[in-house]
Amino acid sequence: MSVFGHCLCKSVRFALEGPTNWVGHCHCDSCRRATASPVTTFIGHPDDRYSIEGEIKEYQSSPSVTRSFCPSCGSPIFYRTTDIPGEIHFYAALLDDPTPLQPTTHWHYNEALPWLHITDDAEKQGV
Repeated sequence: MSVFGHCLCKSVRFALEGPTNWVGHCHCDSCRRATASPVTTFIGHPDDRYSIEGEIKEYQSSPSVTRSFCPSCGSPIFYRTTDIPGEIHFYAALLDDPTPLQPTTHWHYNEALPWLHITDDAEKQGV
């Protein structure tokens, strides 16, 4: 299975090959600020099974996290953490068709915004 995605301006395109490790929502303050959204959904994917076309920029947002983005439109593309070696985390909203991937977990649920009402059955970590 391959899934494809791109940034807002389409300067950066990517392909994820094979199965993903997981799909989940993150509610942490850092991810909310990086995406200017109340929650963001990530795809945990093996580090050696993806390809990227186009230029990306990276910055270190915390001691263990590096985030990438498109320098033309600013869309976040992925992040990496040294806490999970061998894995890269792409933003699910960038996929051409994100509907087949079903999130199974809410990460940092204790940081969820109180006005965002979560009603799904996904596991809630950090409660």
